[in-house]
Amino acid sequence: MFIALESLLNGGIDEIEVDTSFDFSKVEFDGVFPFTTPVRLKGKIVNRAGIATISATADFVYEAYCDRCAAKAKRSYSVPIEHTLVSELNNEDDSDDYIVVENMRLDIERLTLEDIFLFLPSKFLCRDDCKGVCSKCGTNLNESSCSCKKDIDPRFEALLSMLDE
Repeated sequence: MFIALESLLNGGIDEIEVDTSFDFSKVEFDGVFPFTTPVRLKGKIVNRAGIATISATADFVYEAYCDRCAAKAKRSYSVPIEHTLVSELNNEDDSDDYIVVENMRLDIERLTLEDIFLFLPSKFLCRDDCKGVCSKCGTNLNESSCSCKKDIDPRFEALLSMLDE
């Protein structure tokens, strides 16, 4: 989805409201298709004193397998989308600070997806305090405890034998 910014960047209007949804259900990330519901983007693009900025929030539900316990989980996220928009760069060193809008059209769908991918954690957890699974028996420690004994560090076995005497 493209948004025409010519009248905004040339001073014809001061603001463009953004309220749309994107279907990213066919987008694969980390081996899964995590966007089972549409991503909602709400905010505005404003021109203040000749500087155009986008300030919006992308709300979505992310569904994937937990990296610790392997349970399927859903988590809701709100990603801030904040950028300064320019029609051209005078200095190539500034390319990380600004979004160049070619032909006065902003690809808002691509920008939203890129910001979501940059925002997502490197490890997806079903919940912040996920305990994972037992490395011996495979029990999900969030659901129950196991009776496995912890391995003893071989460097301390001699000390442990002294306690048994």
